[in-house]
Amino acid sequence: MALARLARLLVFTAATAFAVTLVSPAFAQAPAAPAAAAKPKKYIPPVKGVAKVQMTKPAPKPDGKDIVTVIKIKNMMEGTIAGLRVDEYWYDKANKMVAGDTQRVRTPIQPGEIVTITLRTPRTPGMNSSQYQISHANGTIKAEAVSKIE
Repeated sequence: MALARLARLLVFTAATAFAVTLVSPAFAQAPAAPAAAAKPKKYIPPVKGVAKVQMTKPAPKPDGKDIVTVIKIKNMMEGTIAGLRVDEYWYDKANKMVAGDTQRVRTPIQPGEIVTITLRTPRTPGMNSSQYQISHANGTIKAEAVSKIE
């Protein structure tokens, strides 16, 4: 009895393995079509020292319990700008700092590229004026304020 059961189990296992071998190619995925030939970005050395950018004038707007400031920045240099950082500082009427935010662009900004920075600062009593500081990993930023960036 046990021998017959073992024989049926072996036949079932062999039949299942054979069936899986025959059916598997039907369910296999076709090889992916090659992606459109995307041009790899050419390496452009980063700017060292002062980098020139254009930026829109910051316009802080209330959004719930935060003040949201959106700034667009355009790289005007021949090289990339690595590690762009924007700091926002809020002051009260006595010029004492009461709040602020910092945002970074993690990837190098290519020549002519435009990035959008969104700063979110919690509203605090006494917020009166703000100041912005822009820098990058290899130096400082000389920003030209423009009304619109295209």
